[in-house]
Amino acid sequence: MTSEIENVRELVAQTRYVLFDFDGPICQLFAGHSAEVIARAQVKWLKERGLYAVLTEEERSRPDPHGVLSTVARRHPGSDLVAELEERLTQEELKAVRNAMPTAYADPLIRTWVAVGARLAIATNNSARTVTSYLSGRGLMPCFAPYIYGRTQDLSLLKPHPATLKRALNAMGASPEASLMIGDTPSDHAAAARAGVRFLGYARNPAKARVLLAAGVPQRSIMNSLEPLLHAVRAHS
Repeated sequence: MTSEIENVRELVAQTRYVLFDFDGPICQLFAGHSAEVIARAQVKWLKERGLYAVLTEEERSRPDPHGVLSTVARRHPGSDLVAELEERLTQEELKAVRNAMPTAYADPLIRTWVAVGARLAIATNNSARTVTSYLSGRGLMPCFAPYIYGRTQDLSLLKPHPATLKRALNAMGASPEASLMIGDTPSDHAAAARAGVRFLGYARNPAKARVLLAAGVPQRSIMNSLEPLLHAVRAHS
């Protein structure tokens, strides 16, 4: 535990720019609006249009709406089908915002980091409209605006591609060496590595931690709570 705390303090001391993933480190977007239900609805929508075979049986059984969207986009890039499926997912995300659960300590961490001079950005595979809706409802938009980068019509640029991170870094005039990515998935970790940015993993349960460990994230760079990070930011100020 001591080494983990020291690692967090060291990260904070080296960080002037912070890139947050959205769903996970900032909130649990689908806390009251199941991602699995959304994924099943996507599969049903494809089936009703005679496109059931676009996905394999294994892909149809995965409870991951972003995975469904990305898979369809790879097989039908730039199509109206993909554009409509993406918009349907955005609408589901916007509905989910109403019941999203804030991640413990996220709000004070964000406000404190900004107060001590850091610049913050969002780099996410969610829609930027979804992020803006949530942050506006929490009064957090001034902490991030205008640095909010979500998925675009080019779904090949979703993380683990580093495009959203690089857009954020360029817009803020940030050097990768002075930047930190906070995420909760292997794709966040991979995108950070490809962008040359240090990574801190947030794992709200042991299963999430195991996935990050399996992806090569060191144990000392995984946190099950943002509280120590908040304390480190306060102490550094």
